[in-house]
Amino acid sequence: MTLFQSIAVVGAGAWGTALANAAARAGRDVTLIARDPDHAAEMAATRSNDRRLPGVGLEPGVTPTAELGRAAAARAVLLVTPAQAAAGMAEALALVLKPGVPVVLCAKGIDRASGHFLGELLTDILPRQPVAVLSGPSFAEDVSRGLPTAVVLASADAIVAEALGGALSGPTFRVYHGTDVRGVEIGGAAKNVLAIACGAVIGRGLGESARAALVARGFAELTRFASAHGARPQTLMGLSGLGDLVLTAGSMKSRNFAFGHALGRGAGPAEAGGGKLAEGALTAGVLVELAEARGVEMPISREVSLLVAGRRSLDEAIAGLMARPTRAED
Repeated sequence: MTLFQSIAVVGAGAWGTALANAAARAGRDVTLIARDPDHAAEMAATRSNDRRLPGVGLEPGVTPTAELGRAAAARAVLLVTPAQAAAGMAEALALVLKPGVPVVLCAKGIDRASGHFLGELLTDILPRQPVAVLSGPSFAEDVSRGLPTAVVLASADAIVAEALGGALSGPTFRVYHGTDVRGVEIGGAAKNVLAIACGAVIGRGLGESARAALVARGFAELTRFASAHGARPQTLMGLSGLGDLVLTAGSMKSRNFAFGHALGRGAGPAEAGGGKLAEGALTAGVLVELAEARGVEMPISREVSLLVAGRRSLDEAIAGLMARPTRAED
């Protein structure tokens, strides 16, 4: 029996449900913890999560509940709340978890309140728990339905990373492992901002050539930012950087791309999400602040931050980027 046979998934949104199903297919005993008792009861009764993933059933090994205290019995915890709620939930988990139980951060973003990366924030809040980060090109519906997917999990402790990766890997869900927590985290957070830019140019009808240019130059921004924060270049060339950017920068399944697409079609920032959370819209401002603090130039991300804040029109953002002085490609 694996060291991490019992796993608690905290957060019963689309991604939490997807990861719960993936862990169950890998043979783990999974507790899926929802915030709303009625939601948990619905999932238990229907064996599905129609509120978040209509038509996708729960695997037999998944047990829904609304009792956060049930996480105390788990050997590992996947924290799958929105990025801006991660710190608050970590504080609640600190009251119930046994020392040494790993907590895997599965949100993609930067904490706006503190300006800190979520991994370092959770390490401060949960000093008794090894903290890991999971990211990579993955849509919740694909993972939930058992379609082939590969992601990466990083922890400062290489042994923990390898063991967790093995525990979560199943017949259609492959988890690579590593120790570059900062690189994996930055790849997941920054690509959401760039996906908004790509969605906007497609929504405005500016063509695939423009989108390809944004992907390439956006990736250059991402790698500059990551290097300035001590991440390894090869991490950004992998699943959590380039892989995730390629996925989210060209599909309407991506909430961030869809948000940008709506902006391109003329929607304002307040209605572009259509009631769904686009993490990149919340990450853009703090990402640019962190970049400027270290002298990292991120013109695409900066224009996205101004766009989602309502301080720049899309036409102004495009004109500004196209008017930048020509330079050697880095």
